[in-house]
Amino acid sequence: MSELWNLLTDEEQVLLAEHVSLQQFNDNDTIYESGDEATFLPYLLEGGVKILGKGVARQQQIVRMVQPNAFFGLRPTFIDEPHHYTAIAMQSSSVLMLPLQLIRQLIMNNHRVALFFIQNLSDMLERSTETVITLSQKHMRGRLADMLLMVKSKYGTEADGQTLRIRLSRAEWANISNMTISNAIRTLSAFSSEGILALQGRRISILKEEELMQIA
Repeated sequence: MSELWNLLTDEEQVLLAEHVSLQQFNDNDTIYESGDEATFLPYLLEGGVKILGKGVARQQQIVRMVQPNAFFGLRPTFIDEPHHYTAIAMQSSSVLMLPLQLIRQLIMNNHRVALFFIQNLSDMLERSTETVITLSQKHMRGRLADMLLMVKSKYGTEADGQTLRIRLSRAEWANISNMTISNAIRTLSAFSSEGILALQGRRISILKEEELMQIA
């Protein structure tokens, strides 16, 4: 938020401070659903959020994982439509809610704010393109290795420097790596037997990051 805050005039800062709100969400709480009217632009302060879309047979697919200090649900800011995706908290999360009409007003009146959001959207598009390439061209081990490293990069580790802070189910690992649950389980088990990972339920520790990077 500091990047956006520093672009505002004194008057705009006062206006935003008067209208922003902070909401707390527990693990698996819904922040917004597909089809909901968008009235706020959310900003993830702490925690983790997964963005879900419906694919074939209306199955939910994770299309993005939001890291702390990032906006999400940006589309309705520029297109007057309801949310097309569903946002779910992946752990205890703090989310700032910025009134959408106020954000639109800031974009119209302050060209630096407009450029800020254009850059945000451009970065998101670039990351999405990289993910598509990863999921379409790499083998299963490479895809899962890439997603493990991505989760570590986005959300960090616990105090030991190895255990991933975000704990996903096997179905979620399969989802983000574009593989079946059985293949995800088999690949994680292989990484564990090779000493690359340590597995304890949803708790995953990366023991040999360089080897995981080579696989990715």
